[in-house]
Amino acid sequence: MLKATAVALQDLSDAALAQYIAAGEAGALEALMRRYNRPLYRAARSILKNDADAEDVVQQAFLQAYRTIGAFRGEARLSTWLTRIAINEALARARKYRRRAEIIPLASDVALEAESAEELPMPQDAVEAPESAAWRAEVRRLIERRIDALPDALRSVFVLRALEEMTVEETSACLGVPEATVRTRYFRARGLLREALAREIDFSLENAFGFAGERCDRIVAGVLAQLQDPSTGGSHAADH
Repeated sequence: MLKATAVALQDLSDAALAQYIAAGEAGALEALMRRYNRPLYRAARSILKNDADAEDVVQQAFLQAYRTIGAFRGEARLSTWLTRIAINEALARARKYRRRAEIIPLASDVALEAESAEELPMPQDAVEAPESAAWRAEVRRLIERRIDALPDALRSVFVLRALEEMTVEETSACLGVPEATVRTRYFRARGLLREALAREIDFSLENAFGFAGERCDRIVAGVLAQLQDPSTGGSHAADH
């Protein structure tokens, strides 16, 4: 039976890990899970929009992969194979929850109008000062809420393309839709997300540097106090 140390397993290729898993090496499965937990979780959550359900789906996906790893022939990337398992499990769970056939039509073409505007680059994460941690967390929550609000068919494409940075070809293989459909849905998702974020920003700008409340009271109190202080000449000015 094949044996490998934990350190060596982390450095193995996907194909080699698959061989070790098929041979019963438990450490290889752990190495594989740590390598692909995040992309599988994101793919599952893009369908279910629920953290706990997505975690359960990832666990089930890896259990299924472990049981069927011997059938993996390397015709597709292992990451694509695993993601497809997670997506199928998430879809099955969504059908069970919703009890209707018309959920998340990933396998069918959806007539969506292609975006004519040129695709804009997504902002890169920047190194922020420690004091901006709360602000960054709020921005992240805002983006996550807006991604969750995308239509089902668009959301999964967007998560795989933008968050996991999969290619059009990889996304097409994972979701089982034509590459042209992936492009159309991705452009549409980006457009909707930009519009939603722009509305949030416009609303926030209206309330930026708010003046009512404590700040207003403090300034009023400060001015009135100075008017009552003879040393500032305020009382004299007020008498006139």
